[in-house]
Amino acid sequence: MIRSMTAYGASRLEAEQGVLAAEVRSVNNRFLDLNLRIPEDLRFAEGAVRDLVNRHALRGKIEIKLSYSVVEQDTLRPFDETAVQALAEQLASARRYIPDLPAPTLAELPRTGLARSGLDAEAWLPLCEQACAQALKEFQSAREREGARLAQAMLHMAEDITRIVDHVQDELPTLVQQHQERIAQRLRDALLAASPEGFSAISGAELTARIAQEASLFGLRVDVAEEITRLRSHLQELRDILNGAHPSATRGSGKRLDFLFQEMNREANTLGSKAAALTVTQAAIDLKLLIEQMREQAQNIE
Repeated sequence: MIRSMTAYGASRLEAEQGVLAAEVRSVNNRFLDLNLRIPEDLRFAEGAVRDLVNRHALRGKIEIKLSYSVVEQDTLRPFDETAVQALAEQLASARRYIPDLPAPTLAELPRTGLARSGLDAEAWLPLCEQACAQALKEFQSAREREGARLAQAMLHMAEDITRIVDHVQDELPTLVQQHQERIAQRLRDALLAASPEGFSAISGAELTARIAQEASLFGLRVDVAEEITRLRSHLQELRDILNGAHPSATRGSGKRLDFLFQEMNREANTLGSKAAALTVTQAAIDLKLLIEQMREQAQNIE
């Protein structure tokens, strides 16, 4: 499954403890760059959130935002006796230097099961995980929808490339034939310019052999069968990746596509360097343009 690196997802949970909202958004990036915008009161959930993201994404600049509001409760948990004792010792030590330092209020005393932030980590951590999981699920669905659109666009471009490659392959025999005819005409012109009886000085067999030799050398110079074969192979690899048929298509397709387009561009350059006609030169230019357009699309794929 092709996935885009640009997407958005959100969720909102209402529970006995309060309301928790999560937002996930991302843009393309070469590596996984995670930015967490979590209130200090929920900082205990940072590790769990990072683990969730790592299971859902390989690349992209991803931002996750958590926000919450609590329900006021009259009931209080029991004091954390160990923490209260430590606080009392610290207060007594501090009063040796600041005699009028006030004592903490009853509500400020540490209680059992409460994090330093004042939120119950045992109650809020599952809420954070659930909210992030729901937001990531929506986020993942959006990435897959956008990835499908990108894949379809690249498949259309791949068809255009196939048509260009077919045209070049069909043109090659005609180019060799036209070159052979030009060689024959030039030899005739050269013999006539040297002597009106120039054809009598060379046999038909020698003339034919010379033309065949020149045509053969030209055919070797413009032979792009190897480049065309490799381009067709790359196109099949591209289709397998975009259609999800490649063994590794579900993870890291973007990097694989980037490498594939580099190789396709190399073959297009070689095709252009061997061009023996304006039509082949134009075909090489069109190939490079389409490959570059696909490469730009692939920059958004994970």
